[in-house]
Amino acid sequence: MRFSFLGAALLAAATGAAPAMAQELKQWGSSDYWDVMVDPSLGNGCLIQSEFSDGSIVRIGFDRNEGAGYVLAFNDAWGDIQEGEWYPVMFDLDGQEYEAEARGMYLEGMPGADILFDNQDFLFDIAQKYTMTLYTEEGEVMSIDLTGSYKALEAAIVCQEEMG
Repeated sequence: MRFSFLGAALLAAATGAAPAMAQELKQWGSSDYWDVMVDPSLGNGCLIQSEFSDGSIVRIGFDRNEGAGYVLAFNDAWGDIQEGEWYPVMFDLDGQEYEAEARGMYLEGMPGADILFDNQDFLFDIAQKYTMTLYTEEGEVMSIDLTGSYKALEAAIVCQEEMG
């Protein structure tokens, strides 16, 4: 199931494919613990990215090619992920749960998951919560601290407005 994405401000910002992993992200700015970047392969979609103490790299951003938002998460410890395979996943945002399908992919050899969504509540939930936990059928995969994500996503919206 795909999440249902963003309201008017974000839809206006996100006009313009599933996140193809661009290795050439452009730095736009930073906010607290997050970098704000532009991904030219996603129609100059803006994103926030952070690395966490468990080795996870997380990106939350706008895919202007699909007119959707996405969460990408990567971690060397995840191992046996098949590129292009679909996996059922669940997000827990401070006790509120969302189900989704994640597509397996790799970032410079690191296994990860790509989740597209089109629900405005999900993006705002991420921004206003403290912890995001990702589960698969086998249990918890990752739990990250969302400190600073609200301010960073506000910066990503400004970035997206600048991208036209």
